[in-house]
Amino acid sequence: MEKMIQYYSVFDEWGRLDREPIEFRVNFHHICANLPVNGRVLDIGAGPGKYSIELAKRGYEVTLADLTPKLVELAKLKAHESGVASRFSGFHVDDARDLGRYADEQFDACIMLGPLYHLQTKADRVKAVEEMHRVTKRGGVVFVAFMSKIRHLTTSMLFPMTWKPNDTINGIKEFLATGVFNHQDEGRFTGAYYYDIDEVKPFMEAHGFESLKLIGSGSIAGAMTPEQWDYWRQQGDEAFDQIVQLIMEASESPYILGSSSHLLYIGRKE
Repeated sequence: MEKMIQYYSVFDEWGRLDREPIEFRVNFHHICANLPVNGRVLDIGAGPGKYSIELAKRGYEVTLADLTPKLVELAKLKAHESGVASRFSGFHVDDARDLGRYADEQFDACIMLGPLYHLQTKADRVKAVEEMHRVTKRGGVVFVAFMSKIRHLTTSMLFPMTWKPNDTINGIKEFLATGVFNHQDEGRFTGAYYYDIDEVKPFMEAHGFESLKLIGSGSIAGAMTPEQWDYWRQQGDEAFDQIVQLIMEASESPYILGSSSHLLYIGRKE
């Protein structure tokens, strides 16, 4: 866990979501579409608070939790800068595997967009999802991010020198057998666990959630360049809005799940 804290203490996660806006836009669209009209939301593994702040702007009472102290402080700063700090019930340094400060069924919804792929052992992933289940009200909605094994295989084959040890066939075979990836080069992406797409829903259902949707966060536009986005913007506001709507609709197609680096699971506590 120390390596993960070190990585996120220097990595610009807020900027990443700005540089890859389609992931944030698709996820936030589906989060808003499935949340109750109001209520208390716990954002677990919230990072710098980009999702939390936007939810606070929409009137939700948000509690933010992250493992990295520097990100929690940044989230608090961003919330004050955005004028929504009063909508937050707290900014906490918490481990997703131990949410002991929160009562049973305290939240109407929970968001967990990171911990379940950063936790590399099954026991740790089970602890995290059980804790999320405990603090979510019965009937409450959860939004959980996963990363796809097939997409990381594709990325490794395209850019092998960037994803060592997946620059060798033995490295790739080991990754496919375990789903575990630890970057060989110091300071690169923190270790992670990548999921077979067909294991996501069964995993969540085994821990008390009814599956509602599994979304490809990158949709059909994850690989678009700024120039390609500009082309569609130049078609006019009406046309661009229709393109964005097509992207949102396409994100629900099961046929693109393997091409998306991040997946968004939406479920309900039974």
